[in-house]
Order: sequence, then structure tokens, then C-alpha cells
Amino acid sequence: MTAGRKNLVAFALVAISSLFGCAQPAQDRPPLNTVPHVDLQRYLGTWYEIARFPHRFQAGCVETMAVYTLRDDGLIGVHNECRKGSVDGPLKAVDGRARVIDKHTNAKLEVCFFWPFWGDYWVIDLDPDYHWAVVGHPSRKYLWILCREKTLDAAVLSGIMQRLEQQGYDLSKLMIAKPG
Repeated sequence: MTAGRKNLVAFALVAISSLFGCAQPAQDRPPLNTVPHVDLQRYLGTWYEIARFPHRFQAGCVETMAVYTLRDDGLIGVHNECRKGSVDGPLKAVDGRARVIDKHTNAKLEVCFFWPFWGDYWVIDLDPDYHWAVVGHPSRKYLWILCREKTLDAAVLSGIMQRLEQQGYDLSKLMIAKPG
């Protein structure tokens, strides 16, 4: 196995092991709310990371993006990539898949980068025009703010952050991406 392949497998293992088994909400907070409905066709495509909570599996990542596609088997293809260390750093990428868990809303999904482990991926805030989205985890240990562009208006970001605080997120850990 090549060194690059080993790094990719390690990246996927750390990502999924970090998510697996953490679905319990914190005892002092109500359950995490999702959006009422996600139109999966509109959700597909490219998303850029605006902000996130720090995670081992994204350590050193900048210029992070995700591309979601519809697969022939009905699942959603997930391609995540970032630059390691700097905007000129080496490309780090991993491919996985997602499945809808709540078919009524399409807002609760699970992602898998390394079979058989699946992790929660919940859409908890979403622009009506699908310009930005917020993805969380029931434990509130994971959080991503995504946008169709590499930047997001400061007033919009401020509104998102207010709603996240109302959902019980501790935003002191939030890392805002710096566009390259």
C-alpha cells in the first residue's frame, strides 16, 4: 500500500471512529433540532467550509470543501478534500457515502467513510435558497458551517451563530476559515 493510500485510510478511520458511538445528546441540553425538510437534489453539489469545530481528522486542514452527488444505488456520494497546512499544501481527500435516516425530513443522514462505521450528519440550519447550510451532530461535539462560495456575509454568519447558541452549541471552539 502506498504512503498516500495509507494516509487516506488513516484519515477515514480517524474521522469515522470520532463520530461512531457519540449520538447521545448532552444531558443538560434538549435534543438537537433539524430543519423541517431538505430537498436532496438542491443540497447536492459543492460546499465550502466557512467554520467548524476542531477535530483530529481535520487537523491542519485549510480550504476545505465537500462535494455531494447522487449515486446509482440511491445513496449520496461524499467527497471531502482540504489542503494540509496551507493553501499551497498537499491535497488531502477522502470519499464516502451518506444515507438518509429520516425520510420524512431528509435532514438526518449518516455518513460512512470506512465500512461498517456510520456517523450522524444532521442538517440543523439551511438557507431557503440553499446558499449556506449548517451540519451538526446530536452530541454537539461536531459542527460545520458550509456555503456555496468560499465566503459568507458577516451578518448572515452572525445570525447562524445566534441560532446555534439557542440550540445549545458552545461557540468558543468555533474555528472560522480564512479564505486563501
